[in-house]
Amino acid sequence: MPVDQGERLVGLIRAALPADQTIGVALSGGGDSTALLHLCLRAGFRVEAITVDHRLRPESATEAAAVGAACHLLGVRHEVGVWEHGNVPGNLMDAARRARMGLIRAWAVSRGIGVVALGHTRDDVAETVLMGLARSAGVAGLAGLRPDWEDGVRFVRPLLDAGRVELRDWLRGQRIDWVDDPTNDNDRFARVKARKALAALAPLGITVERLAEVAGNLQRVQEALAVQIAAAGQWVDARAGALRFDAGVWAAPGEVQRQVVIAAVRWLSGAAYPPRAAEVERLVAALAGVQDATLGGCRARKGWLMREPRAVGGAMAVGQVWDGRWLVEGPAAEVRALGAEGLRQVPDWRNQGLPREVLLVTPGVWEGERLLAAPLAGLSAEWQVRLQYPFTLRR
Repeated sequence: MPVDQGERLVGLIRAALPADQTIGVALSGGGDSTALLHLCLRAGFRVEAITVDHRLRPESATEAAAVGAACHLLGVRHEVGVWEHGNVPGNLMDAARRARMGLIRAWAVSRGIGVVALGHTRDDVAETVLMGLARSAGVAGLAGLRPDWEDGVRFVRPLLDAGRVELRDWLRGQRIDWVDDPTNDNDRFARVKARKALAALAPLGITVERLAEVAGNLQRVQEALAVQIAAAGQWVDARAGALRFDAGVWAAPGEVQRQVVIAAVRWLSGAAYPPRAAEVERLVAALAGVQDATLGGCRARKGWLMREPRAVGGAMAVGQVWDGRWLVEGPAAEVRALGAEGLRQVPDWRNQGLPREVLLVTPGVWEGERLLAAPLAGLSAEWQVRLQYPFTLRR
């Protein structure tokens, strides 16, 4: 007997989400997230919802309030998170996405919610693959969207095996309304261009379903690659917040080398996205050849990869996270890069067995121009430093 459409969709929800927890739903009011909310309720989950008002359109506050009113009728607790911003330079959609995820994460933590469901579909996977092709992405960029990941809370995409049209058909059958965001038709944005390109490519057999299948194949390749990348960790030594690469790394397959270096750059710089492929290749060649190079706030020198001096954070107080990575603990004072002047005030720094260039970008504790402590250079006094997160090449 054929499986009813609603049963299939509810089955996707039940298979992806834990039954014993309250589920947070990121609810824009559009068709995908509206279907997600109602399917979670049909599946019997306890649900709370959040809508992010990006304040990019005059009517957004009214729309968010309407979503909240609909949740009230369903008996679902609802909050609105507001992105407070002025002029947004650079990539607006990327900035909005980052802000949205940050607001959702903070809301979930404040509510004690450990799992948040997102309404991405098979269509989003296909669009992501097309956008990856446009920027010459590698395996990771062409493998679509992750079904789940941890970032303070667990984010889950339970509807990646459902299509956008399928969800809207189900909503119409249930007489459930949704609101379409007008930005979904704005050709300024890459995802909208990808969506329209898919319609043009369909006669060639390049469909949402086919591209999603390709992404699934590449996810399996990525899983196998991850095993080799994790094994390459034995040839990368993390010391004083920098990384030393052993020659064994460069004997690994080229894609393993690339992924190790990408992970290193992102760990050092805190970048949300990997550098462009050509830039990664340049840095790999420099590290393998023990040459000098810079990329994304990182500096390669003599087989080491460290922070670039001009990219490190400015002065901060003890107790704050300096350069996005280091927590300095001890009596009140100022934290800034050790630098050449600080190193001159630590006569025994060579005893640490670390290159000068590595130590220059480590945290120093200062009182004016007088260095009070440089724990990684051997002058700790009353202060201690520790990285917020270690370098790992996890599977």
